[in-house]
Amino acid sequence: MTQAAEHFILRKMQLTDVPQVVSIDRESFTMPWSTRTYNFEISQSDTSHMVVLEATHLTPITQNGWRSLLYRLFAPNTPPIIVGYGGCWLIAGEAHISTIATHPDFRGRGLGELLLAGMLQRSINLGGEYSVLEVRESNVTAQKLYEKYGYHVVGRRRGYYRDDNEDALLMEVRPLDAAYAEQLQRRIAALRQRIPFADTFMSPDQR
Repeated sequence: MTQAAEHFILRKMQLTDVPQVVSIDRESFTMPWSTRTYNFEISQSDTSHMVVLEATHLTPITQNGWRSLLYRLFAPNTPPIIVGYGGCWLIAGEAHISTIATHPDFRGRGLGELLLAGMLQRSINLGGEYSVLEVRESNVTAQKLYEKYGYHVVGRRRGYYRDDNEDALLMEVRPLDAAYAEQLQRRIAALRQRIPFADTFMSPDQR
């Protein structure tokens, strides 16, 4: 199957996005967030910045399967499709990446990197001074992405994941200063060369 280019929109998560976000969450994690949690983060938390990546002009990337068939048949006539999401808490200069995931059919294309870069840029624009996150010790792929953006391991949370008692690695990048912001801008520019997207999230002035 020949793959055509999708176009994406990086924007704030809305309540109407929650059903799709929850579906991706459940396919991505053994301890997914609840619908109530997402609703709270979007509508009641002053420190939470939730983002989605919306796809338009969808062309399936998988060779078979019912999801690809549905995209091919119905995407032009359906509501916007959410292919990834993320969340960040910004408190007293700390930008804490709380969650990030991409739909299984759209992984390996740099979309998770775009979500991470978008949250970091928004955090810098809002005065974030450093960023932290937790990641499973076994999730080497995610760790490599975070290392690419300057994160390094600063601690370990033993038994952090209650489903299997796996440790979490605490990773941090600091400072989110002018030099880091300049490097981040270069990375975002490089992403634009690979992924055609519009942005209404990174700048706090955007809606």
